[in-house]
Amino acid sequence: MYLPFEELPLESKIWIYQSNRKFSDEEISEIEHAVKEFVNEWAAHGTGLEASYLLKYNRFIIFAVNQDVQAATGCSIDKSVQFIQQLEQKYEVDLLDKMNVTFKNGEFVAHKTLIEFKKMAKEKAVSGSTIVFNNLVNTIEEFNDAWEIPAEESWHSRFF
Repeated sequence: MYLPFEELPLESKIWIYQSNRKFSDEEISEIEHAVKEFVNEWAAHGTGLEASYLLKYNRFIIFAVNQDVQAATGCSIDKSVQFIQQLEQKYEVDLLDKMNVTFKNGEFVAHKTLIEFKKMAKEKAVSGSTIVFNNLVNTIEEFNDAWEIPAEESWHSRFF
């Protein structure tokens, strides 16, 4: 059962998928329709999940589930991953590779492989104050507080 993101409790579980490229506005419109439909029908053991989503920067797809009402189970999580894989195929993007880094480069959001980001850090093209997206956050509260943070305050700090 879909709920607006801001209505879910702060302890709700989240999953973040980042695209290796920016989606066009037309793609985002299509994706939003598909994601909302998926979230509205998302269930665990036949019980609808109290869930929501966000699309950020035309690049991130974020799912959230209120685990206090009904916990997402292995099967329901598998269904969400299958849905993401379908989006990958349809839009020819990579949404599941966790070995990439997305960060702010001025007003723009950039995406690099981990190796490229390490090289940029070594060459001082990015610094500890570069804003990175910490996709390891687990709850809406962590998302609000620690998703967009300086690299020196995230797991990326090891590169500086």
